[in-house]
Amino acid sequence: MLGITDFWTYVLGVVAIILLPGPNSIFVLSVGAQRGVRAGYQAAAGVFLGDAVLMILSATGVASLLSTYPPLFLVLKYAGAAYLGWVGLNIIRGAWGKWRNRAEIAPAAVEEPPAELQRPFRRAAVISLLNPKAILFFVSFFIQFVEPGYAHPAVSFLILGAVVQFFSALYLTALIFGGRYLAGQFQRRQRLATGAATAVGALFVGFGIKLATASVG
Repeated sequence: MLGITDFWTYVLGVVAIILLPGPNSIFVLSVGAQRGVRAGYQAAAGVFLGDAVLMILSATGVASLLSTYPPLFLVLKYAGAAYLGWVGLNIIRGAWGKWRNRAEIAPAAVEEPPAELQRPFRRAAVISLLNPKAILFFVSFFIQFVEPGYAHPAVSFLILGAVVQFFSALYLTALIFGGRYLAGQFQRRQRLATGAATAVGALFVGFGIKLATASVG
């Protein structure tokens, strides 16, 4: 079908992969919980853009340079790891700073969004793009489902990419509205909010460490 082999196997694989927690989904959840639905969708749009760029790079063969030119992989790997670690540490610092100063914050005051959650579209796009392992995944995963010798491979890649974005949109939408529910719980339980934000920050640091120790294979 349009140069795609084992379409439903691909769909099941995409769903399983999207449901795995990663920096993109955790960031969108955090933005939705702390800044609302609109900002959550701004972050989701950044994820869509980053994933689209990665898929285009994969379809055009540019991403294969990471395998053939290891220094480029190392640069992207450590840049991505440093960025994820920086985001995580700022989330932790902001959470504990708010906890220490909780008595000084007026209940009716409108709080400034944490620095690490401002400009959610841009930050989500950067988080998506600075992940060479994701590029390598798209390369190896897409190739398995594109029929060799098909006359219009761009159509095949377009359909495969649309499937990824469709299920990603459903999943991120659930996270955004789930985040709003969590926000209501956190507003009544400051200690719980601090603990949750610290856990999110620790996850980002963990993602950074995992990326820093990843190999091109």
